[in-house]
Amino acid sequence: MMGLEIGILGGIAVALLGIAVLLGAARLVLGPTVADRVVAADILTIITTAALVWLALVQDSAIVLDIALVFGALSFVGVVAIARALEKRS
Repeated sequence: MMGLEIGILGGIAVALLGIAVLLGAARLVLGPTVADRVVAADILTIITTAALVWLALVQDSAIVLDIALVFGALSFVGVVAIARALEKRS
């Protein structure tokens, strides 16, 4: 069991996830097209899923891993629905 001892590699991973969130949020706000914003939202949901998986690993929790799985599946379905709506619109 790892507990809350994340170590150096865990700290680097958290820092990289934070940087990825900032870059994704910037693209979400500054994206020149709607498609750019949809891709940025998809990136943010992928990062959130990765963070939930990391949290499940750190806490040794199967429930959090299940939540990450459901969240990832729902975000995929949502992005596909938005992409289809954008395709029909243009």
